[in-house]
Amino acid sequence: MILPEIFSQRMLKILDKEFEAFEHSFDNDVATSVRINPLKYKDKPTLDQVCYCGTGYFIPQRPLFTIDPFIHSGVYYVQESSSMFLEQAIKQLKLKPGVKVLDLCASPGGKSTHLASILDSGSLLVSNDVIRARSQILSENLKKWGNPNVIVTNNDPQDFQRLPQFFDVVVVDAPCSGEGLFRRDSNAILEWSPDNAQLCAQRQQRILADVWPTIKEGGILIYSTCTFNPAENEENIQWLSEFAEVEPISLKIEDHWGITITQAGEFPCYRFYPHKVTGEGLFMTVVRKTGSQLQIQQRKAKDNPLLASKSEKEMSKSFLINEGLEILRFEDSLLAFPYAHMAELLQVKNNLRILHAGVKIGEIKQKDLLPAHELSLSVILNRSSFPEIELNIDQTLNYLKRDDISPSSDTKGWNLVTYRNIPIGWVKNLGNRYNSAFPKEWRIRMSIAEYRDEKLRDEMKRFPL
Repeated sequence: MILPEIFSQRMLKILDKEFEAFEHSFDNDVATSVRINPLKYKDKPTLDQVCYCGTGYFIPQRPLFTIDPFIHSGVYYVQESSSMFLEQAIKQLKLKPGVKVLDLCASPGGKSTHLASILDSGSLLVSNDVIRARSQILSENLKKWGNPNVIVTNNDPQDFQRLPQFFDVVVVDAPCSGEGLFRRDSNAILEWSPDNAQLCAQRQQRILADVWPTIKEGGILIYSTCTFNPAENEENIQWLSEFAEVEPISLKIEDHWGITITQAGEFPCYRFYPHKVTGEGLFMTVVRKTGSQLQIQQRKAKDNPLLASKSEKEMSKSFLINEGLEILRFEDSLLAFPYAHMAELLQVKNNLRILHAGVKIGEIKQKDLLPAHELSLSVILNRSSFPEIELNIDQTLNYLKRDDISPSSDTKGWNLVTYRNIPIGWVKNLGNRYNSAFPKEWRIRMSIAEYRDEKLRDEMKRFPL
């Protein structure tokens, strides 16, 4: 791989004697890693584990994920292993239960699905992306992951100033020049330039300044990028400390993790280099907001215009297993959302653009409640309330393509379809045919010939989940 000359010169100054090993690492194969959803997959895979992530694993070769039903049902997420280090930042902070966390630049959802797994069930996660199309992808991935304590928003970072001192933790995985992705994405090299890197650094400073007021006094900022450029990393943390009152937070790093610790003044920073870790480039630092800001009492709405009626709540009662959920009505749909965070939901709703919140239970049609697809993938579904149909792999792939299937079922009405005992959606048994409720926009678009190809099928069988 031919690296940009200016980039190589800068990295030579940073790495000195390590530069040759760093340069050679770009000719090595890229590792493929996945992170398991612990609420859906209980077995321990026979795979090499990512050393700083309890649910992260390396797979020996990259299969065609498109045809794996497990990825469509939120059993795992394909994520670059270095990014999984977020787990250490969260766990070593030893957060109290019930915290409010913002993932500001969250699409496509790697860090958000990870946060959903490692935060306690009483916490609230707000996941945001400023670009509408990307926020839709983020919403889809979090619906597949299945947690009810999540709100997805589509807002500019400065919009969060409408929620002063609201969040206990803010994660900013900032848009960057992408130098840490050179090995896995050739387009990242083509798009790189010193001028673009400088523009990224300026944009990151704006993002940090915009979001800073929404962090509580004593709250945490986790800042990361996937670049090696000090102007986007250490220099930005030093810049932040010049106008904001912050204190450093140190993380315990094991030697065998291969992480390089640098300093931005008094602030410890963590760098991932591809010649030292089984992963790509990453930078992360963690700081605490200090100072003597006045505590702002957030106004809480006395009345909740979203609450479902008593009969609507009764209608949805058998659909859910999780206690502590409030049932809401939005237009013709019923939603389940944690009761403990209803006030926060209303505050977010009154100040930001929400794409989805909690889990959609279903749509009301006359006196019936038609179950929503995302309910079938959620961790709050009461499976005992519905007849189930176990599909084989051919039937499952046909279902995910929204092609006709003819499973065996004696029960008319709504049936939950599963693959290897994992729910993948709904069908309605009409007696003479089955109507699929799989979302059209989520369907597999491969041709029949492609997904029936024996090589691809063998490839999927080798994926050890």
